[in-house]
Amino acid sequence: MHTTSLAALSADPLSDLRQLTTYPFMVNALEAGAIVAVLAGVAGWFMVLRRESFAGHTLSVMAFPGATGAVLLGLPAAAGYFSFCGASALVIGSSAGSHPRRHRGEESSVTGTVQALGLACGLVFLSLYQGVLSGYENLLFGSFLGITSGQVVVLAIVAVLTLGFFAVAGRPLLFASVDEAVARARGVPVRALGMAFLLVLGFAVAATAQITGVLLVFALLVAPAATAQLITPRVGLSLLLTVALGVLITWVGLALAYFYNYPVGFYITTVAFVVYVLARIGRTVRG
Repeated sequence: MHTTSLAALSADPLSDLRQLTTYPFMVNALEAGAIVAVLAGVAGWFMVLRRESFAGHTLSVMAFPGATGAVLLGLPAAAGYFSFCGASALVIGSSAGSHPRRHRGEESSVTGTVQALGLACGLVFLSLYQGVLSGYENLLFGSFLGITSGQVVVLAIVAVLTLGFFAVAGRPLLFASVDEAVARARGVPVRALGMAFLLVLGFAVAATAQITGVLLVFALLVAPAATAQLITPRVGLSLLLTVALGVLITWVGLALAYFYNYPVGFYITTVAFVVYVLARIGRTVRG
């Protein structure tokens, strides 16, 4: 069930901004959205570069059994998000690191199997839960109403740890992503980096799902990074553009969800898709 819109979008952006920041829950949502956008932007940029979007999609699906399993056990949904996404990342990473990137049919098979098992577990957990699962739409499609200051702090901690990982391992991870064979020959721990990256990606997915919902988390991971890489091939500029686009898309999606009565995940996905299409058209026009 959707909530009633609290206000109407006007022609005065400053007035609309004041309305957005009037309520503490909306301030929490904007803060959490910015943190998630940075987190998902950096992790998603490497995910797109490494062509591991299928793994990222599977990890986003695993948030569903994680959340339903947590509800079944009487735990916070966030605990299920992080535990299931992290465990799935380790399973996928163990198969990904055992083969060169160009011969990773087994990785795809394992990833698909994990995804199917996760969906099946989610359905079983729902059937075992005897109560009424309230807010299931928010679980699937996201909501800005339930974001607390405590969640903002947790997201900030996850973001700091994630960005710390990329600050330390970003350069060798980039090397391994661009030319795995040469990186392996130079002594770069390619397998360990790959598993660590998937684990960090799993945590990023778990954090992002709390804003966009389980089904639409993938859009915030892929669209800003894919758009930025369409616009520029320069690594630093592309990363900055990914983060900027992620924050813009998230805030616009949150604002639209505040003024109009539809899930925030729908707006974030739609805005992200429109931005990507515009970038694709611009690149085609430039030739």
